[in-house]
Amino acid sequence: MSEVRLSTEGLRYIALFESLTGARAKDCYEDSENNRLIFVVKSGDMGLAIGKGGEHINRVKKAIGKHIEIIEHSDDPVEFVKNAFHPVSIRNANIVTKENKRIAYVEVLTKEKGLAIGRDGKNIEKVKKLSLRHHNIEDVIIQ
Repeated sequence: MSEVRLSTEGLRYIALFESLTGARAKDCYEDSENNRLIFVVKSGDMGLAIGKGGEHINRVKKAIGKHIEIIEHSDDPVEFVKNAFHPVSIRNANIVTKENKRIAYVEVLTKEKGLAIGRDGKNIEKVKKLSLRHHNIEDVIIQ
């Protein structure tokens, strides 16, 4: 497991997120290129983070003024990668070590490959960055 380092601003975002939702956040990744914040919440806190009818997450969006995404953390790297791709349906995922590098191979339904990659690759980049931060997975390959 790799060490997640947060900036002062990241810590402020987490404090605000936790006070508005009641969910516990493990990480806040700022994707300034796509004007969004990605929060990694503790396992089991996803429902609390979203709130009834999305009211908690909408409150956070309004307070911060950026698009917000939430991913549920898992100590199992394969489960974490699957959670990071949500709402894409994952057929199969496994992690292989090649030349001292951990690589995640993810099998996605053909019709959902575009969604998994995202416009300009923003979704796959999000998964790659968070997988590296949380589980030392250096690359994620969609099959």
